[in-house]
Amino acid sequence: MKTSDDFKNGQILLIDKPLTWTSFQAVNKLRWAIRKAFDIKKIKVGHAGTLDPLATGLLVICTGKMTKQINTFQGQEKEYTGTFVLGSTTPSYDLETEVNETFSTKHITEEQIHETTKQFIGVIDQFPPVFSAIKKDGKRLYEFARAGEKVEIKSRQIEITEFKITNISENNLEFRVVCSKGTYIRSLAYDFGKALNSGAHLSVLRRTRIGNFKVEDGLTPKEFIATLPFEEKD
Repeated sequence: MKTSDDFKNGQILLIDKPLTWTSFQAVNKLRWAIRKAFDIKKIKVGHAGTLDPLATGLLVICTGKMTKQINTFQGQEKEYTGTFVLGSTTPSYDLETEVNETFSTKHITEEQIHETTKQFIGVIDQFPPVFSAIKKDGKRLYEFARAGEKVEIKSRQIEITEFKITNISENNLEFRVVCSKGTYIRSLAYDFGKALNSGAHLSVLRRTRIGNFKVEDGLTPKEFIATLPFEEKD
């Protein structure tokens, strides 16, 4: 069992973030539990790469002195699985907002779907979603979006090394993507729909890997807290 010194000296915690939790909530929950379990007044806890509330999967959380390594982990290759819904778009490019446009998918063949993935492999320019936490003029982009204000967004260079459609069920396309830091899978969904002369949005997203860290080696926040030397009361 880990001790308070272990957490202060630095631990890498692999956490499987539940649906609807923010990454910030997960960090706060773990920090509170570690402090309470070991009666520590203060301890540094941070995560290496945000996941949206509607995404699940791997959060690499660092404690104590290991927080100095966060930037290293953030820069590592990431792998995601999930589902695109073909034929409709949303302003946020995912299910945070309602469908705002629908498109025909009758012209799209399975062969075309698989062939179109090739357009996105390699180093490409990608526009982040307007519903994102990127800062512009001291404000988060989603603050402009929610206020209905238009804002100019610059594209970013990202790299996608693998992009495969693993299953097609009517308009639901299951995928696997391996990509660089800064890649927005929501934007990939939107751009992929456009490339098919239709539209698409992200309905499911799960981060399965960061560098050599895999989600199957992780614990949910509840499972992690159960490993600490105290019983949490609901």
